[in-house]
Amino acid sequence: MRLGLDIGGTKIEAVVIDKAGEIIYRERCATPRQSYGDFFQAVTDMIAKAMQTVNQPLSVGIGVPGAVDSKGFIKNSNILVLNQQAFTRDLEHALGMPVPVTNDANCFTLSEAMDGSGRGHSVVFGVILGTGCGGGLCIDNRLISGPNACAGEWGHNALPRYHESRDGEVVTCYCGQQNCIESFISGSGLERQYINHTHQHVSVPHIMQQVELGDADACLLWERYCDQLARALASIVNTLDPDVIVLGGGVSNIDILYSGLQARVAQYVFGKQCRTPIIQARHGDSSGVRGAAWLGAQRATVSS
Repeated sequence: MRLGLDIGGTKIEAVVIDKAGEIIYRERCATPRQSYGDFFQAVTDMIAKAMQTVNQPLSVGIGVPGAVDSKGFIKNSNILVLNQQAFTRDLEHALGMPVPVTNDANCFTLSEAMDGSGRGHSVVFGVILGTGCGGGLCIDNRLISGPNACAGEWGHNALPRYHESRDGEVVTCYCGQQNCIESFISGSGLERQYINHTHQHVSVPHIMQQVELGDADACLLWERYCDQLARALASIVNTLDPDVIVLGGGVSNIDILYSGLQARVAQYVFGKQCRTPIIQARHGDSSGVRGAAWLGAQRATVSS
């Protein structure tokens, strides 16, 4: 049995999946953010409860917002009490077993590569279009992390072919760089551009309602967004040429996003062709926690 934890800014979700990938146990709790001690206690309590309930040997894997650096410390997490903590080491010491910890976008990608929309493909690039813009890379069902734990972090490359006349004014990302892809094609990036254009503070669902109604401003911004996404995805094709690109996150649930997307990407791909399938994630919001479970199982197999 495989236990996975998906740790988010507001909630911690735990699931146990069997060999077939079926979820046989699920539990959620609020994410403590006041102190690392409270946070760590909540995680170990969730693991203990799952182990007691299932009453079978469990491998454990965990997905977190942020990354694990070369020294084993968490960095770039929006759970501030987690940053600069040796979370993996502390967990393995407490549990007496290997506990792999990785970025939540990596978990999403692994889940979709193992038994989701990327199944059967050798090179899978996973994309999360949510509040931020995460990514991950799997080759033959193995996550690629890299010495800087930055593999797949395409959201913090500069938007390809940026020009103020079509993309709007220069944007400084929270990471300190300018015109990061995340600032444009994340859900919050789409909202930011709409607000700047119309001075109306609205959410992505409202924007899409306006697009469906044929509102000129909304349609103009949606066309811009799709072109920005195409440019960003083309940079992945030109660099990695993956067998498939799988999209997740809230924006990925917009059906019209996929209409003509491959052809749009082809405009910016070297050779003006794109045969790469760009498809929606099979497991949706569950992919992160399922990927964490698969990660734990892989680590357990290697350790044994």
